Amino acid sequence: MRVERINPDTLHSNPAFTQMVVLPASSRIAIIGGQNAVDKEGKIVGKGDLAKQTERALANLVACLEAINATVADLIQVKIFVVAGQDLRAGFGEWMKVWGGRANPPTVTAIFVSGLANPDYLIEIEATAVLTE
Repeated sequence: MRVERINPDTLHSNPAFTQMVVLPASSRIAIIGGQNAVDKEGKIVGKGDLAKQTERALANLVACLEAINATVADLIQVKIFVVAGQDLRAGFGEWMKVWGGRANPPTVTAIFVSGLANPDYLIEIEATAVLTE
């Protein structure tokens, strides 16, 4: 059985996200903790720049996926936490560079927050991927 991505006819259909995902019982699920714009040494990349921070957070997310032989195409859910006052469009542009023109996007939730773990963080991205056998 395959992962089902469902966009009910009565709901808005958007190429950037899917409304609902149903997983097969045999799925192996990877839950990826919040990724920020930090390099391997823990230094913040793109201080004050949402687009650069998003680019790095996504690179970290992709590194997590690659560690389990997965790709962004295996994502079923993405949650994006953005510090209030930031223009989400800058981050969205970076997401589209990574996602590209693939079909079947994951569910996506964007949440504006008053702050993150470090006051210099502008974005944090967590995700869930499914690996079917």
